Amino acid sequence: MSITAETKQELIKKFAIKEGDTGSPEVQVAILTSRILTLTEHFKTHKKDNHSRRGLIMLVNKRRSLLSYLQRVDDTRYNALIKELGLRK
Repeated sequence: MSITAETKQELIKKFAIKEGDTGSPEVQVAILTSRILTLTEHFKTHKKDNHSRRGLIMLVNKRRSLLSYLQRVDDTRYNALIKELGLRK
């Protein structure tokens, strides 16, 4: 249910602000979005998996808090990230 190491490295490389950046909000939101999409696909076949659903809710809340932080700090980076990931405001 998690993402592969290769996928994670590609996301880090794509959204990193500088070389070796793994903790910026953009990278964290991109990784969380990938994990959320993976879990969403999982729930299409496993509708009664409530334990994983709790994990999905926690991931969505973490992503939401990171996005609100990024919007508060730098609105242009927030808008670029939303557009790149295809998320709605």
